[in-house]
Amino acid sequence: MKKILSDFLFFIYKQAFACLFWAFILLLIIWCRYYYPLEWSIYQYDFLFIAVVVFQLFLVLSKYESYQEVWIIMIFHFVAMIMEIFKTHPSIWSWSYPWDFFIGIYWVPLFAGFMYSAVGSYITRVWKIFEFRYSQYPKKIYTVMIALAIYINFFTHHFIFDVRYIIIIAILATFWRTKIYFKPNKKYYSMNLAFWFSLVALFIWFAENIATYMRIWIYPSQSQVWHMVGIEKITAWFLLMIISFVLVSFLHKPKTFNK
Repeated sequence: MKKILSDFLFFIYKQAFACLFWAFILLLIIWCRYYYPLEWSIYQYDFLFIAVVVFQLFLVLSKYESYQEVWIIMIFHFVAMIMEIFKTHPSIWSWSYPWDFFIGIYWVPLFAGFMYSAVGSYITRVWKIFEFRYSQYPKKIYTVMIALAIYINFFTHHFIFDVRYIIIIAILATFWRTKIYFKPNKKYYSMNLAFWFSLVALFIWFAENIATYMRIWIYPSQSQVWHMVGIEKITAWFLLMIISFVLVSFLHKPKTFNK
């Protein structure tokens, strides 16, 4: 029992360490919402962008993140910004950014991409510090095809049939035998990889509710009065998790677990 408790405490500590980038962004968002003394000199989105860039440089210089990891995170940032520009177009209006900004592209502040990058940063960190190993990991071509299908569907479902649930079935069929092994301390534990995706998506959904409450971005139904983001959004974060995970897998090659 003492051993399990010790491993659990190590697990919490390492998770907190892996969430450092996202935690910084979230705390910064809360600070800007309740106390922002620079509103007459710099827009909040611009301040958030500059602050996160500086923090990212600090993480690299302190060797918390490597240059290779930053490249993966920036690729995810770029991929996410393309989707953001499309999703926030006035003719689509899936969500919007209510504050003014100068540093941005069209109607999207550049800071928005970092909220996706935080997901990539988290996956990169937990993969490394928990020394992830896998059993029955699918062929990379299958994971890449699924990631591409997810990304394309984010755009096309506005014009044709939404196939996200078909893709989710394909994900479950591809990963249903795949186990992820993680080491909080000295002993490896395991769980189904698709279940791990679901848990992370759930926590991202919690963070999304905080961010929308702070009005960093809002959905059309939240324009007048805030309410919790619909639980169906967990599926969107689940799918986005797959894209991020596949990108990170090019940096950290999936290693087989050996008993």
